[in-house]
Amino acid sequence: MKLTINGTEHEVNVTDDIPLLWVLRDELGITGPKYGCGIALCGACTVHIDGAPVRSCTLPAAAVWGEVTTIEGLGTPSALHAVQRAWIEHQVAQCGYCQSGQIMSAAALLANNPDPSDADIDTAMSGNLCRCGAYPRIRAAVKAAATSLRET
Repeated sequence: MKLTINGTEHEVNVTDDIPLLWVLRDELGITGPKYGCGIALCGACTVHIDGAPVRSCTLPAAAVWGEVTTIEGLGTPSALHAVQRAWIEHQVAQCGYCQSGQIMSAAALLANNPDPSDADIDTAMSGNLCRCGAYPRIRAAVKAAATSLRET
C-alpha cells in the first residue's frame, strides 16, 4: 500500500490490518508517535491525518484516508511549529513520553480554534494522558502558541 507521511510517499508491504503506529515505527523508522496503551485511550500515538488528530495505535493502515503528519513533520529543526516552541519555552516535558501526542493534539486544536478558552483546551487535550501531571504547563503552552500563531 502507498501512504503519504510527512509529505513523502512511501510504499509499504504490510497486511491491511496492521495499525498505522507499527507501520510508522517498525516499517518506516518514524519514532515520534509512541506506543502507550494500544487501545486509543492515552494519546501517545497521536498523528494528524489531513490535519485531524488520530490515534495511530488502533487505526489499520489500510483505513488511512489522507496524508499523515507525525511530530517529525510538524515543524523543522530550523523552523519549529509554534506549539513546539511553546513547549520548550514553558518547559512542559518532564519524562517526555506523552509529549509528541500532546503537541499533535494541541496543534490540531489551534489549527481549528485560534483563540481557545480553558474549556476548549481541556476538551481537546482530554484524550492525552500525562503521567507526570504537567497539565498546567500544557495549558500555558497551548495559550502561548495560540498567541504566537495569531501574531503571525
